[in-house]
Amino acid sequence: MTASVEFRGLRRVFGSTTALDGLDLTIAPGELIALLGPSGCGKTTALRCVAGFETPDAGAVLVDGKDITRLPANRRDAGMVFQSYSLFPNLNVRDNVAFGLRVRKVPAAKRHARAAELLELVGLPTHAERYPHEMSGGQQQRVALARALALEPRVLLLDEPLSALDAKVRVTLREEIRRLQLELGITTIFVTHDQEEALSVADRVAVLRSGRLEQCGPPAEVYDRPSTPFVAEFVGTMNHIPGRLSGNEVTVLGQLLPVDGPVPSSSSEVDVLIRPEAVLVTPSSEGSAMIVASSFRGSSARLRVQLGELEVLSDVPGHEAMRLAPGTRVSVSLVQRPVLVAERTAAVPAVQASAKSGNPAGVS
Repeated sequence: MTASVEFRGLRRVFGSTTALDGLDLTIAPGELIALLGPSGCGKTTALRCVAGFETPDAGAVLVDGKDITRLPANRRDAGMVFQSYSLFPNLNVRDNVAFGLRVRKVPAAKRHARAAELLELVGLPTHAERYPHEMSGGQQQRVALARALALEPRVLLLDEPLSALDAKVRVTLREEIRRLQLELGITTIFVTHDQEEALSVADRVAVLRSGRLEQCGPPAEVYDRPSTPFVAEFVGTMNHIPGRLSGNEVTVLGQLLPVDGPVPSSSSEVDVLIRPEAVLVTPSSEGSAMIVASSFRGSSARLRVQLGELEVLSDVPGHEAMRLAPGTRVSVSLVQRPVLVAERTAAVPAVQASAKSGNPAGVS
């Protein structure tokens, strides 16, 4: 049986640091939601408030409409998986998985059967007698996941569970977590600072900043229609291209585009936020721009394009990389769609391409 989870005006302060500042968020039964944001944005604190490891200074945590804010952690019916695995080194895999059942005095035969069932579920049916030190990081995290599921929690809490793993294992295990979550239908909160991870695994992505919710929506919506410049910067890569406002439109690289979201009132000179895939390049002997670098990525290629004093990033299909080699003269245009704008950050025309795998520049 799954449960809804609600953060209602959640506030948590540590000394002079405000970790949560009135967080409001509702998670539907059976939903996997990713809490995404830079270090210090409050995502892990929110998770720990659900688990019972932190008590908010104000606000409430509700599960199926019931206030559990002051309920002890062992009565919350939540399973948690940590970044560091936290397996007992002196117990074998079967006993690690069955530990919570043993605490609840479940008979040995039943807990061993449950452990075997879960090890089958996470793809480790032959590893019951092994010890943590005999296993890879990815295998240990699968055991930690099985242990969290052993008590059949109504809510599963994942605190950056993949960040200690190498890239290939991380991709494989996040797909496995999603498969298990869908199969079990368990309400899941997944904390991460990695935008690719959040977009690939979640039903909805909740972007946090300074303890407050900036945007929450399906991954495609958060990526394609960010509601604020912060979300646009944090989720994916973004070009900053100088433009000039005119009402609710902006002129950028000679094109007039509609503005989506708030418009700065202090100046008509703005930075226009453009995704690399929205920068179109076409080989042209009379083009005013030139490809200066190309990074092949298999199905796509990322180009660095010099356009006068500007340097912009453009993503193109991988099969076009050969005809768009460095040194190729090109013409540049933009996809005709609404864009976000922000106050101009540079005194001279320049593009600041913010390419990130996690934290945006300047955020710690």
